[in-house]
Amino acid sequence: MGQDYYGVLGLTRSATDGDIKKAYRILALKYHPEKNRDYGAEEMFTKVAEAYDVLSDPRKRATYDQFGEEGLKNGVPEGSGVGGAWTTGYTFHGNAAKVFKDFFGGDNPFADFFDGPDGDLTMGFGGVHGRGRKKKDPPIERDLALTLEEIFHGCTKKMKISRRVMNEDGHTSSIRDKILTITVRPGWKTSTRITFPEEGDQGPNNIPADIVFIVKDKAHPRFRREGNDLIFTAKIPLGKALTGCNVVVHTLDDRILDIPINDIVHPKYTKIVPGEGMPIAKTPTKKGDLIIEFDIEFPTQLTPEKKQLIRQALLH
Repeated sequence: MGQDYYGVLGLTRSATDGDIKKAYRILALKYHPEKNRDYGAEEMFTKVAEAYDVLSDPRKRATYDQFGEEGLKNGVPEGSGVGGAWTTGYTFHGNAAKVFKDFFGGDNPFADFFDGPDGDLTMGFGGVHGRGRKKKDPPIERDLALTLEEIFHGCTKKMKISRRVMNEDGHTSSIRDKILTITVRPGWKTSTRITFPEEGDQGPNNIPADIVFIVKDKAHPRFRREGNDLIFTAKIPLGKALTGCNVVVHTLDDRILDIPINDIVHPKYTKIVPGEGMPIAKTPTKKGDLIIEFDIEFPTQLTPEKKQLIRQALLH
């Protein structure tokens, strides 16, 4: 009976490329002659290297899956249906140390590892017996859409999440809901990040991801904000733009501002009202400015009489 390369690595035929790499990494470190002096370890180190050499190469693996070790090593006909099959036969070069070095890189592949207190070889991606450092899942980012009123006053938001939680047996898990409470501070800027450490899915071999909420402004019917300032657009007719007017602004805290405009309003003109913008997050008692921009409404038509009056007013 031929060699069972999958069995050597402790895998099934449905193993992914990642599964194959992970199995080789663990077993090659376990049986490496420099770390394991037990009888048979060196032979196992070579078997693991050959299994990885075959299964990590798509051509070799496809040939082995269809024709077994005999077909792989003796060669198969070109019309076998396996693209690029090893028609001339495969022979392992026998240099397990080279496979190890190519996989881990460097002349001293143990340089990045160290011996743990119990004698196990420990490394950043998992130990010989699976007792190495766990890898942390990447953060999970979600938008936290807030109204300008909520950011102006501050508020409390409760966010419901569903996550996988390990059961007491340490092997199985279940889905459970959890409420995360966010205390929104007045003046929080867009893109502010609120992090809940390790509230992601739990697993036996991972550190749960951080859940990160990122502040986004909801569209507002009257204002938009830029930094700590509030921008308000006032629509006024051309006549008032030239002769003066008052702009009424309903603020985020339900006050009414009646702001006189005595200047001539041209298309790029803005009126700044100090201290009527958003709270400044670090010092909420202080506020940015209210900036009034203008949308000047021109008349669609003028009677000859009105044109004459405008000529007399503006051209003399």
